[in-house]
Amino acid sequence: TMRVRAWRAVDATIHSGSATYVRAHLARLIPVGPGECAATDVAATRHILLKLARAMRGERARGKAGHWMYDLNRHIGLAQAYRVKKARLKTQTDRKAKK
Repeated sequence: TMRVRAWRAVDATIHSGSATYVRAHLARLIPVGPGECAATDVAATRHILLKLARAMRGERARGKAGHWMYDLNRHIGLAQAYRVKKARLKTQTDRKAKK
């Protein structure tokens, strides 16, 4: 159906964009300073993931409501950043567990 094809297209966009994610773009999506963007510890990654999740919930709610402020590009950007940060957290915790 059309809905399934649309979901697949958005998912493909998120996946391909995640591969070219640039950390500096994070500040355009959520309120973070340069120090937070540059931090590489587990706590900072978790904090950014929480901010991204909150922002995605808000964007999703605007989309479902048909609100004029909904921005599909921002929603995709948030999802890409979330996917990258989630993978980073997994590698950070895996490395920490091996030590």
